[in-house]
Amino acid sequence: MKFRTRSEVIELIKASGLDPDAVFMIIDEALDEDLGGRGVLPAGTGHRVDVTSEATIAADARATARLVARSAGVLAGGPVAAAVFARVCEPAGNCEIELSRGDGDRVTRDDVVLTVTGNTRALLTGERIALNLITLMSGVATATRAWVDALAGTSTRVRDTRKTVPGLRTLQKYAVRVAGGVNHRKCLADAALIKDNHVIAAGGVVPAFQAVRNRYPGLPIQVEVTRPEQVAELVAVGAKEILLDNMSPDAMREVVAEFGDVVVFEASGGLTLTDAKAVAATGVDFVAVGAITHSAPILDLALDFVE
Repeated sequence: MKFRTRSEVIELIKASGLDPDAVFMIIDEALDEDLGGRGVLPAGTGHRVDVTSEATIAADARATARLVARSAGVLAGGPVAAAVFARVCEPAGNCEIELSRGDGDRVTRDDVVLTVTGNTRALLTGERIALNLITLMSGVATATRAWVDALAGTSTRVRDTRKTVPGLRTLQKYAVRVAGGVNHRKCLADAALIKDNHVIAAGGVVPAFQAVRNRYPGLPIQVEVTRPEQVAELVAVGAKEILLDNMSPDAMREVVAEFGDVVVFEASGGLTLTDAKAVAATGVDFVAVGAITHSAPILDLALDFVE
């Protein structure tokens, strides 16, 4: 797929299911930071340009560069990297961008993900931002796919959490989706998740559940429990989604067997890939894995200029 204008890249972003306004807001914030803008240099100081590129490269120079995988993994963020280059190239004329791998694809070392031709200074200005975003997103996708593969053959699916990099949740949750994972709520207003501190403050799981249901009728409510008897109490008052936190496989198996026909169950609490099959065997619908966003190593990619 080849793209020459920002409008074409916007259509690509829309087709991926991302919000172009949100993507370009992230990019503009990153550019502002990288060029010494708001919150970095005091007003009226600094050059607010890429001083190295400005000093060493002619203003009208053009170059071609390839975004290349340095290790194997799952790609996520191709449209976002394309948007970075479309954005930085605008003042100096449009660039030509070609995506040769799609989000969700497996890549191996030396695979070319994207090729871009445009103003040399602009490409260098956008290089680190594009890499920061696509390596982060691809790391999340790679970690998520590992869980998807580990759960293959079961009915259990991996779901993310709100343990994301501030400001980049939209991109990280997108990476989870393209790798085959499932998104939990995107923000505190999407659904209620009653956790241990809510339970303590409200005086128990049932009072907490009823308080949310009374205040927000019709809103999805998930309740975190740590003991099997809490499940029965919640089912009795109409709870439909329950998070089993740090329960043993035997305890989870028992509550799922008893209430699985009326409740969606999710397991959480320090789960690892080695636990995947054993937890899935309990019959839970989801496993909540914060590590796929908060601890995923980046996927190593680099931008190589063509001589």
